[in-house]
Amino acid sequence: MAEHEMLLGFIAFASLFLFIVTLFVLPWLVAQIPSDYFLTKRRRPAQWKQVHPLLRYAVLVLKNLAGVIIFLAGIAMLLTPGQGLLSILLGLMLMDYPGKFQLERQIITRLKLLRFMNWLRRRQKKPPLLLEP
Repeated sequence: MAEHEMLLGFIAFASLFLFIVTLFVLPWLVAQIPSDYFLTKRRRPAQWKQVHPLLRYAVLVLKNLAGVIIFLAGIAMLLTPGQGLLSILLGLMLMDYPGKFQLERQIITRLKLLRFMNWLRRRQKKPPLLLEP
């Protein structure tokens, strides 16, 4: 333990930092999800299609990069304090990949996670997330 004191200190600091950030950022991100997001495979047309292609691709890269960072932080939070499963779901929702909708639906149908997300949405005065029966 003495040999890795600096590494353990970094891990403890990173864990505390991620925990504090998730307390503020994740509720806001959950509130941004449209309530009908999980109802259909068809998504609303992106507003970015009318923007210059260079700007559109820059936003796409940044969105996917943010998704990867939140996803990896979620994996770390499975082992440390934090909202790991919720972070993983939000990271996956930001990224673009094949089979995205099916994976998101599989994760959100976990009753505890859905209840927690709807509780966060209620606190932000947003309607609950809707799922197909």
